[in-house]
Amino acid sequence: MRIKIFFIAFVLLSVTAFAQVRQVRFELPLRANQNEAYKTIPLGGEGIFLYTLFYGPEENAIEAIRLDTTFTNVWRGFISVKKNLFLITALRFGDDIFILLKDRFNPLAEFTVMSVSLENGNYVSRLVKTLIAFQPTQFLVTKESILIGGYFNYRPLVLFYSILSGQSKILPGFFNDIGELDQVRADDDGNIDIVVSARSVTRRRSLWIRNYDKNGDLSKTILLQPDDDKNLIYGRSVGQPGGNQIVCGVYGRYTEYSRGVFVANIDPYGEYAIKYYNYADLNRFFNYMKAKREKRVRERIERRKVKGKKMKFNYRLMVDEFLQYGDNQFLMLGEAFYPHYSYPSRSVPYGSTYMGGRTNSLMNSSRGDLVFDGYQYTHAVVIGFDKDGNLSWDNSFEINDVRTMNLEQFVKVHPEKNKVSLFYLFDNVVRSKVIQGSEVVEGKAYDQINTGSEDDLVKERDTQQTKLDYWYGHTFYASGIQHIRKKNDQTGAVRRRVFFINKIAYK
Repeated sequence: MRIKIFFIAFVLLSVTAFAQVRQVRFELPLRANQNEAYKTIPLGGEGIFLYTLFYGPEENAIEAIRLDTTFTNVWRGFISVKKNLFLITALRFGDDIFILLKDRFNPLAEFTVMSVSLENGNYVSRLVKTLIAFQPTQFLVTKESILIGGYFNYRPLVLFYSILSGQSKILPGFFNDIGELDQVRADDDGNIDIVVSARSVTRRRSLWIRNYDKNGDLSKTILLQPDDDKNLIYGRSVGQPGGNQIVCGVYGRYTEYSRGVFVANIDPYGEYAIKYYNYADLNRFFNYMKAKREKRVRERIERRKVKGKKMKFNYRLMVDEFLQYGDNQFLMLGEAFYPHYSYPSRSVPYGSTYMGGRTNSLMNSSRGDLVFDGYQYTHAVVIGFDKDGNLSWDNSFEINDVRTMNLEQFVKVHPEKNKVSLFYLFDNVVRSKVIQGSEVVEGKAYDQINTGSEDDLVKERDTQQTKLDYWYGHTFYASGIQHIRKKNDQTGAVRRRVFFINKIAYK
């Protein structure tokens, strides 16, 4: 295989500022029958890790590649795996990449976890007994353990595997009620926090926060309950020195739509106080709207305030990240969306469509069958809090044209001491915005993913399975599959099919 690297330098004219941007491109030609993109794991200043699963006639193989930050090959190799295994996910912990695989036919079969050395590609394979058949959704590794979270019949659970003893167990404290596994997190000492959202005995959606020691023994359970007229729909936790925790998420009158954001401070004894922030209380939440519509919304909010009442807005908001940055400062990133439906031609058969874990029936109409055709994103909201849970600032980032069949995080956030950078990739263009609290330092900029050759042509649908992630310093990277054609070629034939990585450095 020939690997191509291109250097691209240009100056991007933004609406409010000039930003110098450099791109370096890496291309890996795809095999004739290869339709899946390589998965990527950024290694910071140590480079980047690529992996994918190839299917063979008798056995499969994981291709693993480590590159440095200049896209120079450090090592590359193949790991043979059994034909019945499929690759779920991978992550970095310490000096290794951990890869999670599962038997595609036998739900009671063991998980296979491979640890691959970043230094030389040597690997160790472990079999993790499942004890119960369940659908995995979360994967975490600590110094002492491997944790696999998921659902059994819509009930959340977490499997704990001791690296030292090789024994598995289901973490204690879970119940038989239907719920959502919001977060599985570990601190530097190996202690584990698990956040589950479910209905309490009062029938209101609440959060169970369970703390386990590094051996998987339950040390504390905290039940975070909302006020009488609210539900805690989703929450994420950040640990603090001395056993304190800060939990942030969304609340609502009902469980499908949120009306605002909450922050809870929990002390080591389990005592807590919750602060609620209605979307109408945020200064920049509605900035994604067109100017006239935003003005009308603001005027309605002010009229209600004069009468001593509050506006109640209902949004579907996915909380992507809650993290600490700076000195006792915390940041929440969320993305707002709504399910979109359309009327296709009558040739579409009547039936049902699978959406987000639930099956939604198609609805008859005189115009045809109304069908779900993706989640439409509207905007991302970024909110800053202090250590006491007080709202410091908020800002938003309009998301244009993004519609996807599966909910996933599009906007990436990179907080620094005096500013926060926001990015997302769609239709071969990186949109970026730099904020400082509620102020905009650099307005939205549009940065085309370049191929490195003026003779190349990439049409709108020629870029697929894209990903944008933070890499190191002021550098991000975009990756995916591209079908690249030649300009002025009347046939429009694809000249090359490649997996690409574009290193994007902002100055």
